Amino acid sequence: MSEIPILSILIFIPVVGIFFMLLIRNNDDQSSQNLKHTALWITFLNFIISLSLLFSFDLNNPDFQFVEKYAWIESGISYHLGIDGVSILFVILTTMLVPICILASYESIKFSVKEYLISFLALETFMIGVFCSLDLVLFYLFFEGGLIPMFLIIGIWGGERRVYSTFKFFLYTLAGSVFMLLAIIYIFISTGTTDVETLLVYNFTTNEQLILWIAFFTSFMVKIPMWPFHTWLPDAHVEAPTAGSVILAGVLLKMAGYGFIRFSIGFFPDASEFFAPFIFSLSVIAIIVTSLIALVQEDMKKLIAYSSVAHMGFVTLGIFTFTVQGIEGGIIQMISHGIVSAALFLCVGVVYDRLHTREIARYGGLVSKMPFYSFSFMIFILASLGLPGTSGFVGEFLVLLSIFTVNTYFAIFATTGVVLAATYSLWLYRRIIFGALIKDDLSEMFDLTRREIIIFLPLIILTVFIGLYPKPIINIIEPSTEKIVNQIKMKLD
Repeated sequence: MSEIPILSILIFIPVVGIFFMLLIRNNDDQSSQNLKHTALWITFLNFIISLSLLFSFDLNNPDFQFVEKYAWIESGISYHLGIDGVSILFVILTTMLVPICILASYESIKFSVKEYLISFLALETFMIGVFCSLDLVLFYLFFEGGLIPMFLIIGIWGGERRVYSTFKFFLYTLAGSVFMLLAIIYIFISTGTTDVETLLVYNFTTNEQLILWIAFFTSFMVKIPMWPFHTWLPDAHVEAPTAGSVILAGVLLKMAGYGFIRFSIGFFPDASEFFAPFIFSLSVIAIIVTSLIALVQEDMKKLIAYSSVAHMGFVTLGIFTFTVQGIEGGIIQMISHGIVSAALFLCVGVVYDRLHTREIARYGGLVSKMPFYSFSFMIFILASLGLPGTSGFVGEFLVLLSIFTVNTYFAIFATTGVVLAATYSLWLYRRIIFGALIKDDLSEMFDLTRREIIIFLPLIILTVFIGLYPKPIINIIEPSTEKIVNQIKMKLD
């Protein structure tokens, strides 16, 4: 297995799939079905291959594994790939969600099907590349390259205000990343390398760390997103097609959280320690403010989008505690949020495809017509509010446990977010699922189809399994997390 370039295979299988799809005509309904089947099997094959990483992954090895390194540019930039306990789960999360997105698009995408599916395959290549890159230039190319297919997915197949939302999303994220590019150029000039493994043990001066940390932070804070640079996210979610919202919340937001762990605290621990109270403040504000905003939303997608900002606030809280529990909690919270938020947007897509509205007030009493849907929605709502026994509880509990050891005041304020999450989540569920079925058009609603059950079933299983038995996940991430924390302590000392 060590001799097989497994990471390159994962990255470029979607590219090979794109060439296959270009050979398929797209001039009738049968051609569209063939395209969808092709994209589904290509992405499902990639998921199966990604699962093979788990069987060959050494749980006791905190270093990067499956490493590939080839000279790319003679001056010191290389095609360098590798994954550790922090990144392997994000790779698998990505390869799992993309075929789900393809399957969820079978009925909702009616035009330019080939171009839509090609955009998703290209996006998968960029997302996997982000989590596997061990060279800063390569990371930046994958990190920014993902903007292009996402720009097209929202801008072409989105809602009425798709153009405005697309440009807002693109400009926000691109503007922040310009500073990261300048920082990468400076790092290359001053150190002579952009190799991540080398830079993780390199000691930057305090002044260098402060400036470079801010440059990386401007990119990651917009992408995650942190308050007050989060306003592009609700607009993007509302206008994106269902699958676009799934992959945006499920994976794209996680790339910034991963960047905070790998680069911000890994390269610049002194600056990270200096700015930690600032991060805690922004995180707590995001948790409380966006939760309150979620309470007054009338659009289901907007409510879930604002809840995403609140949940990602727990991620940044945990990461910047510089504790094993905190970072582990942040990673598990990202994995859980990737599963649960994706599922919640899929739940919205189910009823939207039937009634063509996301207005909360238009629903009510669906439990009598859609019992299986109501059960699935309930699982994900409970996970979103952090109920014990679901994946949402594990990450939040570890984060709150770690922040209590660092700063009690921030911990108390953050805990109010758990109460607010229960409030807006249960409020949403009650208004959609319970009550009397008094609206005439709701009487024609039908329960989950076989395709929709296939989509939801693995997400339900994962949500409950991680909540009841998180030990396998912790066993994967703990050695690498301990190594990161030890490296930070060594640099700070």
